[in-house]
Amino acid sequence: MRTKIELDTWVRKEHFQFFNRFEEPYFSAVVNVDCTKAYPTAKEQGISFFLYYLHCCITAINQIEAFRYRAIGDEVFIYDDVDVSATIMRPNGTFGFSFIKYHPALTDFIKGAKKEIERVQAETGLPMMAFDENIIHASALPWVNFTALTHARSFTYRDSIPKISFGKVTEQDGVRSMPVSITVHHGLMDGMQVGQFIDLFQQLLNQ
Repeated sequence: MRTKIELDTWVRKEHFQFFNRFEEPYFSAVVNVDCTKAYPTAKEQGISFFLYYLHCCITAINQIEAFRYRAIGDEVFIYDDVDVSATIMRPNGTFGFSFIKYHPALTDFIKGAKKEIERVQAETGLPMMAFDENIIHASALPWVNFTALTHARSFTYRDSIPKISFGKVTEQDGVRSMPVSITVHHGLMDGMQVGQFIDLFQQLLNQ
């Protein structure tokens, strides 16, 4: 479900209209999150660390209102919940796009994710699915300890979906960390909301 935002009474009206005119309205930040507790927790439970942190990520996304805003043309909508379209690696070295439904319970999320991963890995090429706007785009680069990241984008397509990328887990002095890139539409949020996501994501990883 989604609800239309009344722009005339929305506190971000001018900010949205300003940035929504840009050819590139996105801004990005890269941070390192602490995985010292989350990594062994996932391993002890026999859970893929990718799915473990992806669930922490989408849980944080759903709790922050700004990450559920979507710009569609010159209008803004807020969705009740947000799911994940993550890139999934195949044995032949290519990838495909998945659709993973958000569930508050980790076990339910992983159950659905595993089925979707199996579907994508059984495909070839790059089949395109018709997604609604209430998703995030997620990708993992577990080979790269990146400090910056950009995305391939078509500027002819008006897009406002947040894009979250995860890098290589490294360890130094007993501390495990992982780079995370957050790319969001500036008309819908600012650095404060990105900071709120980072803080909440870290809290969930620490549980």
